[in-house]
Amino acid sequence: MDLTGKVSLITGAARRVGRAIAVELADAGCDLAVHYQTSTEAARDLARQIEALGRRVALVRGDLTDPETPAKMVAQTIQALGRIDILVNNAAVFTETPLDRNDLAAWEAIFRTNVFAPAMLTRSAVPFMRSAGAGRIINLTDIHAERPIRHHDAYCASKAALESLTRSFARELAPQITVNAIAPGIAVFPDSCREDLRRQLIARVPLGRQGTPGEIAAAVRFLVTAGDYITGQVIRIDGGRSIVP
Repeated sequence: MDLTGKVSLITGAARRVGRAIAVELADAGCDLAVHYQTSTEAARDLARQIEALGRRVALVRGDLTDPETPAKMVAQTIQALGRIDILVNNAAVFTETPLDRNDLAAWEAIFRTNVFAPAMLTRSAVPFMRSAGAGRIINLTDIHAERPIRHHDAYCASKAALESLTRSFARELAPQITVNAIAPGIAVFPDSCREDLRRQLIARVPLGRQGTPGEIAAAVRFLVTAGDYITGQVIRIDGGRSIVP
């Protein structure tokens, strides 16, 4: 797909991996709808960076736990930029839900952001992609969808659900629209992660280092620009971590 004049909506785009994806697609020629919820200053700074690349940008604020937000975000994107060709479902909630201390509300909050919002964003964006004759949808999952980690039952289950949706939507939306997922390993550590734990986790990565947001963003760019014959796939970018017992 030639990205000149195309429009991408990226959720959670103000910081970290989402920001890297936004800059990567802008560099490739894409106009951007930048979604954020609370990172207002970071979103504004990103908008200035995208505009400096000569691209149009719209800031789209929304709480993804609100069922009405996905349709509103797509409508705002169309109003501001006139079309939507690419949807990147990047935003996610990563919180602990240990079995003995969680409840339905905790699970629901995670699934609303990590599963329901991507599904409803897809539903709202697809008619515009179909009318344009093509589209790309990319979901950010996690290698822990298949390798669950302790005390994060809801998060891991939500990412497994998103991978299942990726395959289901790929079948339903072909041949006009491709749907794929990228499953990172260690791309960006949480700020709260202890240094000794970081070293332990990196030691289990065959390539011997953590990944970077830029490497995830480069994979998104590849799927968007050169992925014409790729759909329903989950691409793991984890330095080989998923092949280690």
